[in-house]
Amino acid sequence: MDYERSPEKVPSALKILIAGGFGVGKTTAVGAISEISPLRTEAEMTTLSLGIDVPGQDTAKQTTTVAMDFGRVTIDRTLKLYLFGTPGQARFGFMWGDLARGALGAVVMVDSRRLDDCHAAVDYFERAHLPLVIAVNAFDGKIDNDLEEIRWALAVADSVPVLAFDVLNRASVRDTLLVLLDRALAEAYRKVS
Repeated sequence: MDYERSPEKVPSALKILIAGGFGVGKTTAVGAISEISPLRTEAEMTTLSLGIDVPGQDTAKQTTTVAMDFGRVTIDRTLKLYLFGTPGQARFGFMWGDLARGALGAVVMVDSRRLDDCHAAVDYFERAHLPLVIAVNAFDGKIDNDLEEIRWALAVADSVPVLAFDVLNRASVRDTLLVLLDRALAEAYRKVS
């Protein structure tokens, strides 16, 4: 028997980071969009973390990411995104270099009630020259500041997209990832042109 097979194209795999401050919703975002059961490295918060890990107001957060979250999204037959959620606390910042190695770009999540918590992530990815998108999470369906005010407070360039974002809405997470993909691909084409 003679079987004629068309060669299957192996999908390209792209690494995307989901970063931001502690308790901003990174684990939830990865879980909302991942087509596989996400890998989570959650540990229970203990009384030893009181005053160190401050998840924000009106939260019942009882766990924290201690290494990373991992999920996967298939865009089409030729493209898969591997999502790596970073830990949000400064004491785990030493891991960002390893997680960022080989990444196409980063979604930096922001809680508009706690803008100071995301400066470290914004600064890190700008210094690393990694394309980024600022995703302002709508806690309880609202954002406390205008997006342009948030852009100004974070001191990001006009070329950096600042988007309203809802981690509980799969389509919102998808749309944010697509904006990052467009931005990263445009920067890559600009570099080779």
